[in-house]
Amino acid sequence: MVLTRSKQPRKQRYHLFNAPLHVRQKLMTAPLSPELRAKMGVKRLPVRKGDTVRVLRGDWKGHEGKVVRVSLKKMRIYVEGATMKRADGTPRYYPIHPSNVMIIKLDLSDKRRLEIIERKREAREKILEQKEKEKVEKPSTPQSSETQVEEEG
Repeated sequence: MVLTRSKQPRKQRYHLFNAPLHVRQKLMTAPLSPELRAKMGVKRLPVRKGDTVRVLRGDWKGHEGKVVRVSLKKMRIYVEGATMKRADGTPRYYPIHPSNVMIIKLDLSDKRRLEIIERKREAREKILEQKEKEKVEKPSTPQSSETQVEEEG
């Protein structure tokens, strides 16, 4: 998702940190597990509260748990079991960026989310069909140029 046309890191960060919430929601996506990917027909989805995720990178690598909270303001998710202790000893959730997790179980209690998944799957299938048609329709051009060279010589 393009927030700015600039190549300057300073402007890239500026637009990322000042992005509106509806854009941030789209940036909070995580890949689905291979089993879910095959079942749903979608590669990535925005992480929601109630999803079960596996942490792939960082201090909590390998940890699995439910998403307790999603913070669009901080661009982080909070996973059950990934906690730190504060100075006074009380536990707090460790913030994890959604690009560092993989969704292993979706919370499908929301019918709207099922509609979104279905729409994305249909769009992906349509694109794949178009690419297959293009491959079939285009004959390989290098063979035709080789036959021309043979006829001249």
